[in-house]
Amino acid sequence: MPNPQKEQIVAELRAIVAGSKGAILTDYRGLTVADVSKLRKKLRDSNAEYHIVKNTLYKLALGGEISPELDQLLTGPTAIVFAKDDIVAPSKAILDFVKDSKKPEVKVKGGYIDGKVISVDQVTAISKLPSREQIIGQLIGTLNAPASELVGTLNGVLSEFVRTVQAVSDKQGEAAA
Repeated sequence: MPNPQKEQIVAELRAIVAGSKGAILTDYRGLTVADVSKLRKKLRDSNAEYHIVKNTLYKLALGGEISPELDQLLTGPTAIVFAKDDIVAPSKAILDFVKDSKKPEVKVKGGYIDGKVISVDQVTAISKLPSREQIIGQLIGTLNAPASELVGTLNGVLSEFVRTVQAVSDKQGEAAA
């Protein structure tokens, strides 16, 4: 008979997994409560959550069969960064934290995005990508550039036309005088 408390934890994990775009699995050994609190605050700024989970309960929350690669990541103490929106900012935050903590036992194990397991190298590569907002800004700038150039060109043609009409009018005014 399953424990009601564990059933509740699994249900909460399912809700978190359903609401996340990806997950980064870490080993949290060596972190103090203050370190974990600092990391959680940093991740909250990136719209992500950091949860220390039991591997068996996380496997139950994922439901069904899990891949052997993911099963391999779910060994030993595991904490998971759940990215609610963009996976880039949380991956940068966790990798920066691991580097700054200078605790060799704290490390990233890998990630899980769109049902696929990714390696530590792939998490590092993702952290180097521009954020979603930056990409959207670049796209809008690229799409806006031709329209801006067209407006500038049309404005130049119109200005030149007005100056030409004004010059003709001035010349006719001088001839009449």
